[in-house]
Amino acid sequence: MSGFQVITVTEAAAERVGEILADKPDAKGIRIGVKNGGCAGMEYTVDLVTEPKDGEDRVETPGGTVWVAPQAVLFLLGTQLDYEVTKLRAGFVFNNPNQTSACGCGESVELTPAQMTPEMLQARSGPAA
Repeated sequence: MSGFQVITVTEAAAERVGEILADKPDAKGIRIGVKNGGCAGMEYTVDLVTEPKDGEDRVETPGGTVWVAPQAVLFLLGTQLDYEVTKLRAGFVFNNPNQTSACGCGESVELTPAQMTPEMLQARSGPAA
């Protein structure tokens, strides 16, 4: 695969991925995605990956691999995955340009699928034969 990445991962998020994977010897990384749910319509998901699935995008970080679920690509295109710790919570943060709104509790979001340009499609599939 070429240099095109669906998401970017901050140093803080990469460190957290490493911490999660440190005590999970069977895990090959984490998978991020989206699912229907919550009052705004969609929720982000983060799961351990023991076996990657066909068609998943992956981002290699110093802490480990972040896999992107295929059905989530258009909703996560251009997203920056971060990790932050505040007085009230600690967790992954999705800085997503495709997010149009969020519910008051912050647990669910409204997302619009991104439009992939021909250049993005070419970069994902690699050079033409």
